[in-house]
Amino acid sequence: MTVKELSQKYGFEAASMPSPDREVSGGYIGDLLSWVMGRAKEDCAWITIMTNINIAAVGALADVAVVIVAEGAKPDESVLSTAEEKGVNIVLSEKTAFEIAVEIAKDI
Repeated sequence: MTVKELSQKYGFEAASMPSPDREVSGGYIGDLLSWVMGRAKEDCAWITIMTNINIAAVGALADVAVVIVAEGAKPDESVLSTAEEKGVNIVLSEKTAFEIAVEIAKDI
């Protein structure tokens, strides 16, 4: 399933979508950036509540397909423009990380 398809199916709001056709395979939930860098798999959906500039950097370093920002948290424009520059997809959801993971697990 692509990032665009996943976003449409689950009602995620696209905040940064430079690569909508990127395939998503697997997922990772975490907010400790050093753990995400070492454990998130390439092409996964990374679910977090973090919104600072580091989500763009870690998303690029870990080469995740999409960063899903949970619980209504919203990154500011500088984060989103950096994500666009680095090719990092970021989508937003009002749901908790657990709710998101349960829903998308059947599709990725």
